[in-house]
Amino acid sequence: MILSQNIKENTTASHQKLEGIVVRQLKSVRSNADYADVLKNFYAYFHAVEQAIAPFITAEVLPDYSERRNSSYIKQDIEELGGSVDELPATTAPTVSNALEALSALYVLEGSIMGGPYIVQMLNKYGISSGTSFFSGYGEDTGKMWATFTAVLNAYGEDPATHDNAIAIANETFSKFGDVFAAATIEK
Repeated sequence: MILSQNIKENTTASHQKLEGIVVRQLKSVRSNADYADVLKNFYAYFHAVEQAIAPFITAEVLPDYSERRNSSYIKQDIEELGGSVDELPATTAPTVSNALEALSALYVLEGSIMGGPYIVQMLNKYGISSGTSFFSGYGEDTGKMWATFTAVLNAYGEDPATHDNAIAIANETFSKFGDVFAAATIEK
């Protein structure tokens, strides 16, 4: 089995748990300020993971990495909504020590793009129409960008002996992302 499929099948529970937490928070959004607060969780975590993977995701590993959506889009959205990236929630990124582990963590961030259009629709229903550049992802190119990313991931994970570790990193990435939202829910 190719690695991207193996990760998908073996992270279903942690993915669904995170999705449930995020969707609940998004459903409680009633203003730009509420939405900016939710985005702060995304920004804090994406930024932390990007810092953790930066030494390993070079242009040689993922040639189009600099063109990919990242936390700077979230920061821009927060500011467009009238918020700021001050007072961010605490986050803990997974510890990665090689390109495959970094790509496994990035799998979670890149995968979040797939749900973006649904999130934009949900926000529109609640009267939120600005600050959605991050969730708009790659627009018509989303499928192509995902295919390019998974091809690189699968190439780095050709050896099935590396799959368990890659799956563990992806599960940890989902779980620690959920922790950020869980902590934010408790505080409110």
